[in-house]
Amino acid sequence: MNFKKITKENIDFFFKILNKEYVITDNDSRVSFGHDETEDLSFPPEVVLLPQNTEQVSAIMTYCNNMSIPVTPIGAQTGLSGGALSIHGGVGLSLKKMNSIIKIDELNLQVITEPGVITQELQEAVIKKGLFYSPDPSSKGSCFIGGNVAENAGGPRAVKYGVTKDWILNLEVVLPNGEIIWTGANTLKNSTGYNLTQLMVGSEGTLGVITKIVLKLIPYPTKNVSMLAPFKDASKACEAVSAIFRAGITPSALEFMERDALDWILKFDDSVSLSIDDTTKAHLLIELDGNDLDQIYQECEKVNSVLEQFDCGEILFADTESQKENIWKMRRRIGEAVKSNSIYKEEDTVVPRYELPKLLAGVKQIGEKYGFESVCYGHAGDGNLHINIIKGDLSNKAWKEELPKGIREIFELTVSLGGTLSGEHGIGYVQKDYMDIAFNKTELALLKGIKDLFDPKGIMNPSKILP
Repeated sequence: MNFKKITKENIDFFFKILNKEYVITDNDSRVSFGHDETEDLSFPPEVVLLPQNTEQVSAIMTYCNNMSIPVTPIGAQTGLSGGALSIHGGVGLSLKKMNSIIKIDELNLQVITEPGVITQELQEAVIKKGLFYSPDPSSKGSCFIGGNVAENAGGPRAVKYGVTKDWILNLEVVLPNGEIIWTGANTLKNSTGYNLTQLMVGSEGTLGVITKIVLKLIPYPTKNVSMLAPFKDASKACEAVSAIFRAGITPSALEFMERDALDWILKFDDSVSLSIDDTTKAHLLIELDGNDLDQIYQECEKVNSVLEQFDCGEILFADTESQKENIWKMRRRIGEAVKSNSIYKEEDTVVPRYELPKLLAGVKQIGEKYGFESVCYGHAGDGNLHINIIKGDLSNKAWKEELPKGIREIFELTVSLGGTLSGEHGIGYVQKDYMDIAFNKTELALLKGIKDLFDPKGIMNPSKILP
């Protein structure tokens, strides 16, 4: 890739487009924009630009395309696959100033938003109107909705309500050459041509810059109950997941947490409390929601009957806000707890939910083979298992040279079970060399052809997704 380095002439041009405070060149600031939450990787851009509107993004992209300057879109920097890392320097295009909720359409149950809006703030804004936007990644209090679209984020409630892609109607996108397009229509049905909207979702900033997002909404479910169920056998907990659905129950969330994950979070956060029996090896966190509390309790009884078949211990029913807040805080902060205590790598595997016990057992066997420990948890209801690989006593040589072989075996196992490499974190920079496991040469060539069609000069978030 023959990218151009940033020159004073380039900076002077950016000053013509943006106010000076939105053209950032000092070293400390560039370093701060050079990382996300992926391990300890750091790739600072040569300059950070903070556009405030679509027209400014278009002018920047037109110029960078003509000058062969790489551009990396940067959201809230909460990603876990290195998607926002400026691998080749160039321009770091921060969308943080494009942070307005443009319109909440209560008549059509839609919202139009800019990409820099924090996901939780968007959720809270529509809840005030009695409406619901469901996708809720663990970082919802800090991540941007634009980043969620770029990575096709999910979260616990994807099992009932779907992931980000299931809520998107239309996108405004600035292409690498600076042209501005809308990908679809603000309608619930659209069978007009190729589905460019869904092509952009999950494209990780490699095909264009998303500048406006149209989301559908639904009425807000006003009631919910959470159940925390302990198991003496982690595999039994995984087996129970599929059985719940086969019994005709669709929880609004169904999370798996093995014992080590809970131990890590209890040490990390004193505000979280849970008494765990010494024989407990895993928990399922199950949420049921709706508008009729009596009906929810009836579903809880059905779930309880299913869990009894899998040697489940005494279930905690959380129906007060403080109880629910405690157990959900515990679940959402596991990744943060692991990261604060150890060097680690996180894989984001997903399989058909019935295969989850085989995946968990296989991960542990591979860990024994290569000498690493793993802390596993995730969205069991949709087969999404987060595997935190802990460096522990592994030598630096084994961590760098042997561990990738173990990770490859984990992905090969995942694909053999009918799954794939990432459920919600994306491929980004750190997983791209494993893409040959999920796709054959023809399929990879098709992906590359799409990239080349949108971005013939290869300036748009280079060195991501494709091996």
